[in-house]
Amino acid sequence: MDDQCDKCGICCKLFLINLNEEEYKSGNYKTMNQDFGYIDDFEDAEFRGANILETKEDGSCTYLKGVKCSIHNDRPQVCRNFFCRSKDPKWKGMIDTINDAKNIK
Repeated sequence: MDDQCDKCGICCKLFLINLNEEEYKSGNYKTMNQDFGYIDDFEDAEFRGANILETKEDGSCTYLKGVKCSIHNDRPQVCRNFFCRSKDPKWKGMIDTINDAKNIK
């Protein structure tokens, strides 16, 4: 199926997650620039990368615990939309990157 997750956590290790406006404004997520304060204007926040989820030292998502998402039920919309088996051409580059990472192991 195209809409199933392999539950490997690779996407959470390789990509930065951009929160949408609603998610950013909710304040429910840790972001990379949160120590610098909240930016009211979402376009400005997006331009400055203030809407990007915080990452760990290794670059993986702060919410990744092992290979599982610790906020799976409340994960950002982009995480809900992406599946590494998707045939949607908009995800091709990301899927190729994941497949390359899987082949390296």
